[in-house]
Amino acid sequence: MIAVAVIIVAVVALLAAAASVRILKQYERGVQFRLGKVKDGARGPGLILITPFVDRVHRVSLRIVTMPIQSQGIITRDNVSVDVSAVAYFRIKDAVRSVVAIENVDEAISQIAQTTLRAVVGRHTLDETLSETDSINQDIRAILDVQTEDWGVEVTVVELKDIQLPDTMKRAMARQAEAEREKRAKIIAAEGEALAAGELANASDIMMAHPLALQLRNLQTLIEISVEKNSTIVFPAPLMSTIQELRAFLRHEDEGAQATLGAAPVANGAGAPVR
Repeated sequence: MIAVAVIIVAVVALLAAAASVRILKQYERGVQFRLGKVKDGARGPGLILITPFVDRVHRVSLRIVTMPIQSQGIITRDNVSVDVSAVAYFRIKDAVRSVVAIENVDEAISQIAQTTLRAVVGRHTLDETLSETDSINQDIRAILDVQTEDWGVEVTVVELKDIQLPDTMKRAMARQAEAEREKRAKIIAAEGEALAAGELANASDIMMAHPLALQLRNLQTLIEISVEKNSTIVFPAPLMSTIQELRAFLRHEDEGAQATLGAAPVANGAGAPVR
């Protein structure tokens, strides 16, 4: 009987020892409740001892938690409906407050993040939402950090993940971008024409001052033409002088033709036989 009693006492002692030992990982902290009251703040990491059936330990992870924020239907300040989703990163910096101050810290942060996302994006226009995402991220993070401070939580990063636009708005933005590109192309082409016209004016002034430059340019043009295999023969000549010479040639031909036609009747009258 004595041996059985000793064995029972030993087993109970081992069970009590096992129930009084808790091992917390490096990233964990324990909030110890003794008869319903918090005792000695956060404990751990490592080995901690508790009183069985009297103390209860609530484990809290201090690692950064990644929380996706569900897509929210938001109307921007310029009355455009968009669907915006985001992601938030937070960590618990006070284990005791995260257990005592709020029942479910993850669910609470998820709900407050969705509400804050709708509120912040709704204060911006569509163009601001698309172009000023960094500013919106900072505003959301600052609001969440203030609201979750009493819960012992620190929000480290908030990023907008996806912005879904209506199909009609996508087509309108595509037309706007296309028109903007066409405008820039026309402006660049006009600037190129202006620069080319200025350079041509300068070149004409130089050629007028140096007539030999025009002949050199004609020779260069002939060289460029002769690169290709063709049967075209080009004789360079100044345009105005060529036109004047052509007019003089035609005038000379007309005068010769008229003189020939005028002389023919006279010859026929003089040589006609008399009957």
